[in-house]
Amino acid sequence: MSLAIPSGSTALLGPSGSGKSTLLRLLNRLADPDQGTVRFHGTDVRELDPLALRRRVGLVPQLPAPVAGTAADNVCFGPRLHGEQVDPEQALRLAGLDPSFAERDASRLSVGEQQRVMLARALALEPEVLLLDEPTAALDEDTKEAVEATLASLPAVSLVLVTHERAQAERLADRIIRLEGGRVTA
Repeated sequence: MSLAIPSGSTALLGPSGSGKSTLLRLLNRLADPDQGTVRFHGTDVRELDPLALRRRVGLVPQLPAPVAGTAADNVCFGPRLHGEQVDPEQALRLAGLDPSFAERDASRLSVGEQQRVMLARALALEPEVLLLDEPTAALDEDTKEAVEATLASLPAVSLVLVTHERAQAERLADRIIRLEGGRVTA
């Protein structure tokens, strides 16, 4: 695949197994390519420290993976690795959760709530790029709209959104790329 993703918001559409989630994993070095090169601002990502890259390129996975502890512990996880402090309640608010969630055990939250905690965790790092793998798949319609409004209001952050929902792609993205079988088809 040969693909350039400019600043702004880009949606990746395609059937299951087309390579959308794999592409996100390559973009923030959760995986490295078997061949070829993935570049971030012109630099091969393999030349960048993975933690430093992940601070600049945050990933919100499709399946939430909270660390042990409270929602606030999860939001503060990344900044703490960098010796920084963050207001977890502000990040939770941005992700569509009431600040009262801060002290709740993350493992006891619903999947939709955990998904929003993962979004808050990524936002707390103030990344340049936010990689979103089906970020609203487990959310009810009202919460989905609130999360989409949050994402649309992040002008300083470029978005790469994986979604199966063309309407969502059209609402959130400046451009839509269709993948099939690991190839760009449109």
